[in-house]
Amino acid sequence: MFINDCHCHFFSDRFFKLLAAQRAEHLGNTPEEILQDLAWDAPGSSSELSNRWVQELDKNQVKRAALIASVPDDQESVAVAVSQHPKRFVGFFMVDPTLDGTVEKIQRAIVELGLRCICLFPAMHRYKVCDDKIMRIFEAVSSLNGAVFVHCGVLSIGVRNKLGLASRFAIDCSSPLHLHSVAMTYPDLPIIIPHFGAGFLSEALMVADLCPNVHLDTSSSNSWIKYHPGLTLEDVFRQAFDVLGADKLIFGTDSSFFPRGWQRGVWECQVEIMEKIGVTHSDKEKIFSGNFDRIFPAD
Repeated sequence: MFINDCHCHFFSDRFFKLLAAQRAEHLGNTPEEILQDLAWDAPGSSSELSNRWVQELDKNQVKRAALIASVPDDQESVAVAVSQHPKRFVGFFMVDPTLDGTVEKIQRAIVELGLRCICLFPAMHRYKVCDDKIMRIFEAVSSLNGAVFVHCGVLSIGVRNKLGLASRFAIDCSSPLHLHSVAMTYPDLPIIIPHFGAGFLSEALMVADLCPNVHLDTSSSNSWIKYHPGLTLEDVFRQAFDVLGADKLIFGTDSSFFPRGWQRGVWECQVEIMEKIGVTHSDKEKIFSGNFDRIFPAD
C-alpha cells in the first residue's frame, strides 16, 4: 500500500528569517538563535531541505507528499522543492487574502511556479471565508484548476508558542460552516479541511457531507479531542466513515521540522485504528494514497 501525505510543512530558511523578524531582540532574534532555542536542525537551502525530505520519505516508504510554505510569501522556497522533485512533492502555499495583490501572487504561484494548492488560515489573519471580499480568492484558484486548504477550528502553532511570539488569532472566524456557500458556489474546486475540523467535528462532517468537493484530512495528533469529553480518535474515525465514507478522507501527518522528520507514529496510530474498526483494504488505499492522487494527479 502506497502512502501519500497531504500535510507536511516546509520550514525553509526564509521561514526562520520571518520568525526572527517578529521576535524581541532581547530574546534572540536571529535565525541561528531561534534554531538553537528550538533544538532544531538548520534547514540549509531550499534545495538541500527538499533533498532531505526525499530521503525522509524514502526511509518511510512515502511516495508523495504535500509541502506547505508555512508563512505568506514563502512560495518560492516550496517551488524549488517541487521543481527538483516533481514526482514526489505537491506545492501548497499560505496566503493572507486580506492583503492587496493576493490574487496576482496566487496566479504567479500556480501558473509560473507550479504550485497547486493555497492554504488559508482565517483565524490567523482574522477574516471569514464567506465574506464577499474573500470570494475573489476562490474564484481565482478555481479558474486555475487549483485547490484550497482551509484551516478551521482551534489554531495553536507550536513554534510560535515556544518562541514566545504572540498569536492573536480569532477562532470565531474559523467555523467550517463558513465554507458551505463557498463550496457550493465552486463545486469543482477541491477544498481540504485539516484535522477533522480541529474541534468543529460536527460542522466539518456536515459541510463535507453536503458538499461533494469538500474533504477532511486526518493529520496530526488531533489534540482538539480534549474539548469533546469522552471522545477518542477511534470514535472520530468511526463517525467520519459513517458519515462520509472513505472517498472524503485524506491521510496527513502534520510533519514539519528536523531532526524529528516524518511522523511515522501518526501513520501507525491511524493504521491501527482503521484495522480495529474494520476498514477494508481498498478503503485504506483511498485514504492513504488514492484520494490524494485523485485531487493532485501526478504529472
